[in-house]
Amino acid sequence: MTIAQHKVVTIHYKVSDSESDEVIDSSENAEPMTYLHGAQNIIPGLEQALEGKAVGDELEVVVEAAEAYGERSDDRIQQVPMEAFQGMEKVEPGMAVTAQTDQGQINLVITEVNGDMVTVDANHPLAGKSLKFEVTVEDVRDASEEEMAHGHVHGPGGHEH
Repeated sequence: MTIAQHKVVTIHYKVSDSESDEVIDSSENAEPMTYLHGAQNIIPGLEQALEGKAVGDELEVVVEAAEAYGERSDDRIQQVPMEAFQGMEKVEPGMAVTAQTDQGQINLVITEVNGDMVTVDANHPLAGKSLKFEVTVEDVRDASEEEMAHGHVHGPGGHEH
């Protein structure tokens, strides 16, 4: 069975910054990752590279920033008043916070505190980076009707309801 739309795929992986070769994440000495192929559960460039692969296949692929977490955008950096952080004991650079917007929740990193103004960055921490993936396909199976309807894997390695 090969990886295609509506297949549940289990992979072992290692991802590194393609320029520095610094390891960012790995499933080594951990459980493999299981996802529903075609449901946007993983970055587009890796999903495309896995299309058509089968159990036992190994691949190394560099995914450019645009097909990973996107390019960095200055439009995603804003200054907000300190009063927006009411109830927080401290507000300092490097802190990750979640904000509620009209479009839903977004993750932000505080990059600067200057008096009563706080600079926040909504770019993904890996935005602008090309990523190198080393992947081994461990398992491929058909998704259940429920998994397809929900858009994610259920059970071991997936979501529990």
